[in-house]
Amino acid sequence: MSEPPERLRIDKWLWAARFFKTRSIAADAVEGGKVQINGERVKPAKVVKVGDAIGIRSGPYAWNVTVLGLSDRRGPAPEAQKLYSEGEESRLAREAMVAQVKAARPVNPLHKGRPTKKARREIDRLLPED
Repeated sequence: MSEPPERLRIDKWLWAARFFKTRSIAADAVEGGKVQINGERVKPAKVVKVGDAIGIRSGPYAWNVTVLGLSDRRGPAPEAQKLYSEGEESRLAREAMVAQVKAARPVNPLHKGRPTKKARREIDRLLPED
């Protein structure tokens, strides 16, 4: 087994740490300004080192993490979580955002999946004809 690298591209690290599903999506996020290293906007080829502070935004969610390890291979989630540590403030803010997004989601208690043939006929009967 090879030794972990001392320096690694940011897009490759984000992919290995499971912040993005593919390396190209990670590179697009970095290029779009969604990722900052030590408070600076960077390019996908920027080298990340142990101890760097990384800010990541994905949709409404934001992470502020410190790099603890480097890996150029994408492993299981528990292994990926060992590559970084998230600040307490960042974790609490993200959990609050998760709760806010869930609360804003529209709820339809009557929706139970695809309507049956009978239910479809009843819906059609209630709708005005064109």
